[in-house]
Amino acid sequence: MTKLTRRGLPTLPTLFLLLFISWLAPTCPGQPADTPKADALGVIAGQSIYEADLAPLIQAQMRQLHAQEYELKRRALDEVVGRRLVEAEAKKRGLSAEKLIEQEVDSKVGEPTDAELEAYYFGLRDRLNRPLAEVKSQLQQALKHAKIQQARQDYVKRLWEKYQVVVLLRPPKTEVSYDAARVRGAPDAPVTIVEFSDFQCPFCQRAQAALKEVLAKYDGKVKLAYRDFPLQQIHPQAQMAAEASRCAGEQGKFWEYHDRLFAGPDKLDKPSLLEHARSLKLDEGMFEACLASGKYKAAVEKDVAEGNALGISGTPAFFVNGIFLNGAQPTVAFEKIIDEELAAMGRGRTAPPAASPFPSPRPPGER
Repeated sequence: MTKLTRRGLPTLPTLFLLLFISWLAPTCPGQPADTPKADALGVIAGQSIYEADLAPLIQAQMRQLHAQEYELKRRALDEVVGRRLVEAEAKKRGLSAEKLIEQEVDSKVGEPTDAELEAYYFGLRDRLNRPLAEVKSQLQQALKHAKIQQARQDYVKRLWEKYQVVVLLRPPKTEVSYDAARVRGAPDAPVTIVEFSDFQCPFCQRAQAALKEVLAKYDGKVKLAYRDFPLQQIHPQAQMAAEASRCAGEQGKFWEYHDRLFAGPDKLDKPSLLEHARSLKLDEGMFEACLASGKYKAAVEKDVAEGNALGISGTPAFFVNGIFLNGAQPTVAFEKIIDEELAAMGRGRTAPPAASPFPSPRPPGER
């Protein structure tokens, strides 16, 4: 506390001390020029470091962590919902949950037929490396076990529909832009799939069938937006193919050209790119001039830069209404997200869980 005289002024020694401190304070080593804001994570030479400064370095890892957190919560939620559905149905019938499952599911699962057993065996033959006669008993138990698990899963799905379950837990989302000139499907569709892809990538080619199925099934509800992400280090022809697709887009044939590129992944050299243009009856001179000029090189690189900023490290990569989906996924992976997005908008019903909340009984002899 500052010591005052009877006139209310500091004493002379105190005044000298205050003046010395005020002179020294701005020059003390390590003292920041400005007081950092409460949300700062660090300070260097008076400059604050914020969470946004870390994003480019950790965005991909953080998205994975958030996705894992969501999946853990969703699996737990599905289990809780499933158990409560069975309990509600059991109470309605005056039964225990265990008795209901036994009565409505387990008792109705028959023994595996010889045809089922043989098909099951042939699927495992290389791993078993033993004749069917030696493993028949164990396979019967394992197959019965699998059939009960599937039956329980199907029963819970029926209850899910019957009680009209709505899931409010939402997966993490990322805001992703797209090019309106490269959109397939209804422009006003409520669900947008943004695809980052590479014309020389075999996994991207494999994903095309699933995407076409999804667009056909959800006609008017889903649209697909294409973005370039050529992996030039391993796919040396992908950059030129991406530029060529944009040159075709100048003449209104982006998607037709896109489909030809994925139909012939071994035909991405320059002569083949020109041949694709001829087969689509594009203005060949205009197309060739566009490709030779490198007109779209920077635009393709911009897509790559934005993909990198989103944490994409491989192809294909999808954002379904901002929900990340990595790799060549089957149709059902897209459908699950789309159904839940439509349900959240009041255009559909929440998709039931992919697995039963009740473990299948262990095969005999298993602990």
